[in-house]
This record gives sequence, C-alpha cells and structure tokens, in this order.
Amino acid sequence: MTVFAVNGRILIVGATGFIGRYVAEASLSFGHPTYLLIRCISTAASKCKAITSLQEKGAIAISGSINDKEFLENVLRENKIDVVISVVGGDSILNQITLIDAIKAVGTVKRFLPSEFGHDIDRANPVEPGLTMYNEKRKVRRLIEESGIPYSYICCNSIAAWPYYDNTHPSDVLPPMDQFHIYGDGSVKAYFVAGIDIGTFTMKIIDDARTINKCIHFRPSANCLSVNELAKLWEKKIERVLPRVTITEEDLLSLAKENIIPESIVASFTHDIFIKGCQINFPIDGVKDLEASSLYPNIHFRTISECFDEFVAKIVVLPSKCLEDNVPAAKIVDQPNERFDEFVAKIVDQPIDTVAKIAEKPMSDIISRRTTTTCA
Repeated sequence: MTVFAVNGRILIVGATGFIGRYVAEASLSFGHPTYLLIRCISTAASKCKAITSLQEKGAIAISGSINDKEFLENVLRENKIDVVISVVGGDSILNQITLIDAIKAVGTVKRFLPSEFGHDIDRANPVEPGLTMYNEKRKVRRLIEESGIPYSYICCNSIAAWPYYDNTHPSDVLPPMDQFHIYGDGSVKAYFVAGIDIGTFTMKIIDDARTINKCIHFRPSANCLSVNELAKLWEKKIERVLPRVTITEEDLLSLAKENIIPESIVASFTHDIFIKGCQINFPIDGVKDLEASSLYPNIHFRTISECFDEFVAKIVVLPSKCLEDNVPAAKIVDQPNERFDEFVAKIVDQPIDTVAKIAEKPMSDIISRRTTTTCA
C-alpha cells in the first residue's frame, strides 16, 4: 500500500548538503518530480556544481528562503508537493518551524521528513554542545506531532567511513594512513550506512504506509562494527598494520567542553556513540520504531567492506594524479614500510623509489583541504 502515486512530487530543502545530495539523486532515480529549495548567496562552488548537476538530471531549483512562510505556501500549492524532505544543516534546525507552519497551512502535504538522518534524538543524550542541537531537533519533532502532519523520522546512524572525532564529514576523507585513533577501549559498536543507501531507503520509506508517524532505524547487521573492527578491516584493505592511539573519554569530553564549532559538536557525538553506545543501547519495538532491513529485506545495504574498497580506489587516483602533474602531494605513509610501499607501487603502477618520493604531508591533510568560491 502506498501513500501517494509513484510519481509523487517531492520538495527537498537542503539538497546541496552531504546527505541532501544523496536524497535528491535517489528522488530523481526513482522518477519523482523533484524540486529543490535553494539559496545561492555566498555558496561554495561545489554546491553550485551540485545544483547544476541535479538540474541536468531533471530537478527543478526554486530560489527562496525557508523563513518566508507565504513563499513556502505558494511553492507547496503551485507545485502540488506531496512530500517535503528537510536535510538542512545543524545551524538551520529551528528554521524548519516556518516550514512546518507552511505545510500545516496548505494541508495537502502527505508526508514530512524533518532534518534527522542520524541518531534517534529522543534516545541519544550527548553532552554539550551536541545536546543543544538535539534539543532543537526534539522541539521540531514535538511541533510536527502536535500539528498532525504525517511524518517519518529517519535514523540512519553513522556514515560508512572512518569516524574521525574532529571532522564533520569523515566520508570525504580517507580512513587513516598513519595511525588509528581508538575511542576508549574500541569495543563499543555502531551502525554504518553508505550515503547512497540513505537516499535509496528514504525513497522507499516515503512511499510506504507502514512508515507513517514512525521512527525508521537503519541497522544493517553486517555493518554493526566497533572501531577496533573497523581498524582491522582497513588494515586488511591496505595490507599494512597501523599503530593505535587511544582517545579517552576524558579527551573527548575535554574537546567538547572547549565549545569550538563544529569540532566540539562532533566530539560530543563521538563520545555518545563510541563511549556511551547510543546507537545500540535500545531495542526496536516494531510498533513505534521500525527497522529498514526488516521493512525491505530484498534491498541490499552496501557493506562497510565495499565502502572501504572505494577508499582504496581513491589511493590509486590521487597519487597517480600527483605523479602526472609532477607536484608534491601526499606522502602515503609517515614511517617507512616496505610492504606498504610495494602495495602503493603496484596500484599506481610506478617504481617503489618513485612512490617513496611523493610529497611531504599525510594524505589525509591533502584530501581534507577545501577550496570555496561564491555563486555568481
């Protein structure tokens, strides 16, 4: 049983963000008329490029403000929007209140997905400053429930990548090439989900009557891993053993207390996940809370092993480009390791002595650099 026709019209708010791009791509691939609410003021070049790419695939971009209720009502009415998906960032959570008011006023939206796409914020309890963000998300939840708007909460847990405690988008960065940071004793498990799967399952959820007014959790059993298990898997992929450095609970709490945004927020979430076990310390009751694998047993979650294979492929591309451009780029290892040098030499098809000369900084430093410009 479906809630609306398979070509139901979807409005996505925040489509240029990390999760938003996957949701927008999935909406288009599922054949939905897809509308993007965008703002193009002082936007990074990468976001402009993302908008253009989505438009070329059929998305319709609408420029405007999420804080303009009358404008939002007109967008919803004129485009006959069936589903609204918000994927706004942490600094815009409370801006969704105006969006909720507009949806309620129009009265024709069949489903609203607020900006969640992480932990179950009614169960997780991070320290500050992460707690403030969760309190704002809780406020949005309560307003949705009071309004009577049909909703679904997406709790997709962690992104399938190395969980850096000081990086807001770890999936943009290779797993460690020099040493692992292990949180506590490294034994607490979490669920890891690929971005493309977040988009795919979201599209299934919005078209499923079973998920109305439910919290849907992404818990692929194959991707329930501890940091220790992630480290061993990555070592297997790169054929090298890396040293471990323990990041204690006190270390994470200290960074969180510094209140440096966004690093302290990420540290507070890392503490909640890998010290307190916020993703695994409660059962799914099958009534108010549903699990995506059970709802859609025929859809395959990409494994963390498959995601790590993609990172290994990046190691092939980046050193090769550095050699091609004849510029310093990234030292693959910080300490000599003949076995790993042979591995890199093999994948970039270059002599070992050539690989050994590739620049002077850790690869993670190079990959994490960002260049931004503004939209014209």
